[in-house]
Amino acid sequence: MFAYLVRRLLYALPILLGVNLLTFALFFVVNTPDDMARMQLGVKRVTPEAIQKWKAERGYDQPLVWNAAAEGIGQATQTIFFNKSMRMFVGEFGRADDGRDIAREIARRAGPSLAIALPTFVLGLGAALAFALLLVFFRATALDLGGVILCVAMMSISGLFYIIGGQWLVAKVWHWVPISGYAPGLTAAKFLVLPVLIGVIAGLGASTRWYRTIFLEEIGRDYVRTARAKGLAESVVLFRHVLRNALIPILTGVVVVIPTLFMGSLLTESFFGIPGLGSYTIEAINAQDFAVVRAMVFIGSVLYILGLVATDVSYTLADPRVRLQ
Repeated sequence: MFAYLVRRLLYALPILLGVNLLTFALFFVVNTPDDMARMQLGVKRVTPEAIQKWKAERGYDQPLVWNAAAEGIGQATQTIFFNKSMRMFVGEFGRADDGRDIAREIARRAGPSLAIALPTFVLGLGAALAFALLLVFFRATALDLGGVILCVAMMSISGLFYIIGGQWLVAKVWHWVPISGYAPGLTAAKFLVLPVLIGVIAGLGASTRWYRTIFLEEIGRDYVRTARAKGLAESVVLFRHVLRNALIPILTGVVVVIPTLFMGSLLTESFFGIPGLGSYTIEAINAQDFAVVRAMVFIGSVLYILGLVATDVSYTLADPRVRLQ
């Protein structure tokens, strides 16, 4: 298992390096440091001296990938690519335009993001699996048809509608919870109930249809007919056999999502005033803080690749037929 995990991680390194190179090209080749300075200082009436000062304060006055004026290894290290891109591999993200340390901000904001994402993920997964199994149990009935129609209707509604509608109904009309805000500790629970509930409801339609399709494919297999021939109840067949053998396709979508939970939800955190990583990214985009945006893109890439590795490993744990090669 250890050798298999090491191989998977080694396979992921070239992918991560390629993503890093592509991100660097988008930020510094397509959009040069001079362009960044003009966007921050104002396109009109900006002097070359002001642009040079802005670049020097943020370390953008160095060559992009090769410093011919330096000596030895400094030709490669005294560059924008090394200081702004390669250093992210060791967790050095630099400072934002407002002077705050980006790594410290990410560590501080990861907690609120997880406080929303983890309950939403766990409750949403449980609700979708239960609803899908219920529809499969009553398949080809009016309940199944009605459930599918409901799922399609829920999928057709924008997530923004759920957020605004939930805030208006639950917070403004019924006054059950605050409409937005956040507080540390146990006090945060009253601020998280509504966004978690909305997150579960918004994703229920698509997830249920996906799991229902997986379960219906398993229902027609030979081992299910054999289990029924032995006299097992339909509920036992569904929960003990179908659900277990459907874990492989379910894990494909589930495990990959787990690392990305750290990134937070852009819309949810922004509308509910949660100081998480999602709102941090939105604030950086609005402020054109390129250092923060680069850091969040890199972290997102790392987490997604780790999710793929975790998916491969989970296959071997869920199904012994999957051999480690």
